[in-house]
Amino acid sequence: MTFELIALSEIATVPWKNGAGLTRELAISPADASVDDFDWRISVAAIERDAPFSAFPGVDRCIVLLRGAGMRLRSVDGAIDRRLTQAYAPHRFSGDAALQASLIDGACEDLNVMVRRGCCVADVATQSVSADVAAADAGLLLCASGEWQVGDVALKTLHALLWRSGLPRLQVHPLRAASALVVVRLCQDHA
Repeated sequence: MTFELIALSEIATVPWKNGAGLTRELAISPADASVDDFDWRISVAAIERDAPFSAFPGVDRCIVLLRGAGMRLRSVDGAIDRRLTQAYAPHRFSGDAALQASLIDGACEDLNVMVRRGCCVADVATQSVSADVAAADAGLLLCASGEWQVGDVALKTLHALLWRSGLPRLQVHPLRAASALVVVRLCQDHA
């Protein structure tokens, strides 16, 4: 198994599907997929103003607030109405509905994980202490703050490790106080 080291600062920004914002795509599968036909996609978005979120029918989503005071996500029909204000806490929702994002107190940045239903499932969690990361088909470890030891790699803030094929159990250890590691595990959906 090999890891790909990703520095967020080196990823180019691209427009959102609806053109209302910018995102940095960290990984997509298959590698030649677009935003319309991926099995899974992981990206980081900078949200600088109130803006609509595109609908992604058949896709399950998870957002993790990385920077800023957060946002409120609402669907037109009122079925979804959430305040995302806790840093590093995963928020899961269906991509079927178009949502409106309203900033709470200025710009924010978030990690987005999207998986096509029936293809794969995502387990997104945040670690602040040493832990074992369970096996997964693919995934990403994002150092949201501080610094982490992952195998022989010291992972710095806003750097990530990506794997695209089977990960055996892995140990992660914070190297500084107040470190946060977002763990994204992607597994085939056998349901």
